[in-house]
Amino acid sequence: MNDKTKGVLHPYVREFLDHLAIERGVSTATLDAYRRDLEQHLNWLEEAGVAFPTGVGAETLLRFLDHLRQEGLRPTSLARKTSALRGLYRYLIAEDYIQEDPTRLLQTALPPKRFKGALNRDEVERLLDAVAQEENEPVRLRDQAMMELLYATGLRVSELLNLRPGDLNFQFLFLRTLGKGKKERLVPFHEVAAEKVRFYMEHARPRFCQKKSADTLFVNRRGGKLSRMGFWKILRKYGVMAGILVELTPHTLRHTFATHLLENGVDLRILQELLGHSSIATTEIYTHVDQRRMREMLDQYHPRAQKKIILPKERV
Repeated sequence: MNDKTKGVLHPYVREFLDHLAIERGVSTATLDAYRRDLEQHLNWLEEAGVAFPTGVGAETLLRFLDHLRQEGLRPTSLARKTSALRGLYRYLIAEDYIQEDPTRLLQTALPPKRFKGALNRDEVERLLDAVAQEENEPVRLRDQAMMELLYATGLRVSELLNLRPGDLNFQFLFLRTLGKGKKERLVPFHEVAAEKVRFYMEHARPRFCQKKSADTLFVNRRGGKLSRMGFWKILRKYGVMAGILVELTPHTLRHTFATHLLENGVDLRILQELLGHSSIATTEIYTHVDQRRMREMLDQYHPRAQKKIILPKERV
């Protein structure tokens, strides 16, 4: 084993690192990272007055990880440390050094999948206000309809651009779209979006389609089908006008739709159906966004959380 992994560590931790190096063939870089992570963990336990490993429980590890979050640790680093803890304590169980697994309440060690940032509510309002400033009336009506409908439904941009006028039911406020794999789904939308789309269809789309008419709902200035690149340029223009610093992509409003619904308590299965995800695992990339908000709401409204509570040290 590399000498760098031979610091002043508890014998059980040294044994675990030897196991990783000799029996698992873990790389030197990973061993070094695990050594630093576990050394930090042991130092924290000592300061907290918790004996390693017999005094470590599930609550201990949750307190330790919460401490790391408060220190501003990046999600990828936090995921690695979680993996190191899980590996260590499961090794100690396998070797009969401890009887219960303190990592049982830890979340999956994988960091959340990354996606382009969603807009907050103020940024959405600024974006829509920027669209309203467009001087060309047909263009303004089209762009308002697109932005409102995207934010109302969470459609993929490709789904939006492939919509046909007959795909929208204004009586029951549903639209029909074909998602990935040509899978059809019905998506509800609200009256504000409906009003914008109806007004566009009545007063703007006919003006675009005087010489040429695509069968899609949203068309470019020449009456042809609006392209994905064309939409991205439109979005980028309004983002600049609104002073939005988040990088805008064709999926930004879809991510924003999902994030805001989750913040307001929508069931994850409902969100999966709305987004057209075949697997709930895909929808779960949004759940980490709301974890901090859930903690804030708990601290704000739970009667026992009105004041900062210091958890007692665990008995050793």
